[in-house]
Amino acid sequence: MERRSFLRGAVVGGGVAAFGGSLWRGAAVAAPAQPGTGPYGALGAADANGIRLPAGFTSRVIARSGQKVAGTSYTWHNAPDGGACFADGTGWIYVSNSEVSLTGGAGAVRFDSSGSVTGAYRILSNTNSNCAGGATPWKTWLSCEEVSRGHVYETDPWGVKAAVQRPAMGRFKHEAAACDPVRKVVYLTEDETDGCFYRFTPTTWGDLSSGRLEVMVGGSGTSGAVTWAAVPAPDGSPTATRNQVSGAKRFNGGEGCYYADGVCYFTTKGDNRVWAYDAAASTVSLTYDDSLVTSGSAPLTGVDNVTGSASGDLFVAEDGGSMDICVITPDGVVAPFLRIEGQSGSEITGPAFSPDGRRLYFSSQRGTSGSSSGGITYEVTGPFRA
Repeated sequence: MERRSFLRGAVVGGGVAAFGGSLWRGAAVAAPAQPGTGPYGALGAADANGIRLPAGFTSRVIARSGQKVAGTSYTWHNAPDGGACFADGTGWIYVSNSEVSLTGGAGAVRFDSSGSVTGAYRILSNTNSNCAGGATPWKTWLSCEEVSRGHVYETDPWGVKAAVQRPAMGRFKHEAAACDPVRKVVYLTEDETDGCFYRFTPTTWGDLSSGRLEVMVGGSGTSGAVTWAAVPAPDGSPTATRNQVSGAKRFNGGEGCYYADGVCYFTTKGDNRVWAYDAAASTVSLTYDDSLVTSGSAPLTGVDNVTGSASGDLFVAEDGGSMDICVITPDGVVAPFLRIEGQSGSEITGPAFSPDGRRLYFSSQRGTSGSSSGGITYEVTGPFRA
């Protein structure tokens, strides 16, 4: 999302639960993640691309807004935002949203097995402020509009099939989406200071044309049991979806959303938190909260997009802050993984791993210029934990 300021409220709830969900079960922690030495060690000096990385990692620029992707005829879109990777034979595809008003959409870059770019193209055009989204198990990309009564568009990463609007998933200020293939639902975040956390249950799994939209209800403070209630009018008219259900649980600026091993992790930038929804137990808890850091300064602020690796590490990108991507380990350590220097007017967007887990893609939405036309999309390669 475009950077904005939120007023922080007081921390609610006296006791904060340990990491929820099977991915984090057994972690010897009794509170959200704390600063420590990360699994990759200290950051080195900035490389030629202005990125500080741990030893053994390298970066390259994949695309720049307003310029043709090398070796292709496709001009990379402005304001690159949410993204995901899809397996493509022995190679893969990275898709990226364009958070531009009215002429947004999404584009894609195709790679072969060696990581060389073999193509780039548009997969969605002329939509409004496409911020984040999520990949589906049936290999489509959900591109979400971050505007009042915005839509979710289901797109084809290969650019062959036409994108389809999915109004049954609700019309609100969408951010990210994450699919839970076990329960056959899609979780959705909402970028409002009093936003909600939603789940969409398709009538038929794999077909998002119809289904039931629900909102999270209950839960005391930052942890506890929650339930779900149906949203009577998913089109958000005349009453916004977040205001249709009494007792809907409020979240301050919903952002990234990532599902793994029974847990949906989602972020709220208004209070710099990473939440964990344990789907089996139907409980919510905190994985990280910068106001609960007990020593030193908080390493992660401006909490935004989130993804995960095969090792169970979460990678959380900053909108502002120190322009870091931070790692949160299953044993409760949070530390910077990388830092972009000289781009304080930008934000980091779209973190996603290649299918083999060896490459991390992301963008600086406004690059060195601070303008949406200055976006830069990167790849980092190195010894990521398996």
